[in-house]
Amino acid sequence: MTNDVVVIGGGAAGVMAACTAAEQGHRVLLIEKNERIGRKVMITGKGRCNVTNATYTVEELLENIPVNPRFLYSAFHCFMPVDTMELFEGLGVPLKVERGNRVFPVSDKAVDIVDALDKWLKQTGVHRLHDTVKHILVEDGVVTGVETEQHGRIDAFAVILATGGLSYPRTGSTGDGYRMAKEVGHTVTEIVPSLVPMTSDDPSCADMQGLSLRNVSVSVVDVKTGKTVYSDFGEMLFTHFGVSGPVILSASSHLHELQKGEYELRIDLKPALSDEQLESRLLRDFEANSNKDFRNSLGDLLPKSMIPVFLRKTGVNPYKKVNQITREERREILHTLREFTIPLSGFRPVEEAIVTSGGVQVKEVDPKTMESKLVEGLYFAGEILDVDAYTGGFNLQIAFSTGRLAGLSV
Repeated sequence: MTNDVVVIGGGAAGVMAACTAAEQGHRVLLIEKNERIGRKVMITGKGRCNVTNATYTVEELLENIPVNPRFLYSAFHCFMPVDTMELFEGLGVPLKVERGNRVFPVSDKAVDIVDALDKWLKQTGVHRLHDTVKHILVEDGVVTGVETEQHGRIDAFAVILATGGLSYPRTGSTGDGYRMAKEVGHTVTEIVPSLVPMTSDDPSCADMQGLSLRNVSVSVVDVKTGKTVYSDFGEMLFTHFGVSGPVILSASSHLHELQKGEYELRIDLKPALSDEQLESRLLRDFEANSNKDFRNSLGDLLPKSMIPVFLRKTGVNPYKKVNQITREERREILHTLREFTIPLSGFRPVEEAIVTSGGVQVKEVDPKTMESKLVEGLYFAGEILDVDAYTGGFNLQIAFSTGRLAGLSV
């Protein structure tokens, strides 16, 4: 039997598109090469799933989309974060809003979101097939179906391509969609990592490997100009290769290129304290430890694994008695607390990125329908498109909004 719609990819965008199309009365087949849907959804938000961002206007959403934001205007008007929240709560998943308007399931379990999507597929009568699509079939500029590895040709009047990008290939995002889009004539822009950890040649990072800093303020500074290109407040992590964590991932999306020596990370270790308060705090600690070596006086101020690195960066003799530290040395210690500096050298591979920047060129896609301008009956949804956002639930919202619009438009 001919399907009305074939959806390629069982991630957030694909499931949204499939269920929406089925609700319009179409016979829908969802083809997913993994045994289970939502593999990437399962690992988002450190396994908690930051399902959306509780942002209430389209303009606010667009402010968090650094690449081709205006293309998403119609998609966001079609399906807003409040709609995403209503959908999942209607499917039995209570939600909560945390700092930065990030929305999570109350259970803090991404599997609850995936189970809800699975439930919705069953409710809407979407048929599912565990197979890999090799090609999209097109005749005279019109979609006629797909060709799969195991089941051969499958006819359809419309195909929605929602295969994701190149990030986290173990979840199934291996770039297949880019190849299929190119085969039918679409342009795919350069694929680069976005929301990705950053590398540093500074051995200090490896020395502090595993150390997580909370409630710090970070800035990424252009070394040549001294200009701050990004700043944020939150959590970060030191690794054997450099730095990671939420504020680092967000910073990476502001740096489309990162050459060694071009940027440095400056960390304010005590952003809650004014300069006067920080100096008073340091003086109190020094007074309490006046007869100790400098290296043994910082235990109440810094994490243990950071102290040896901090000592090196200040240039103060670690064996010097605290009561012998000069005013100039104290000024350098305060400066290092305010600007703990890590030089940046590059990005980790695209396979480690949360999302990929680049994809199907949006000029070739109708923003009001998500239909290809080149191939009738072909639609796109989610990360395969050349759009991406900052952290905070915005990328999943793009998936839901574009999937919804594509499903309504077929």
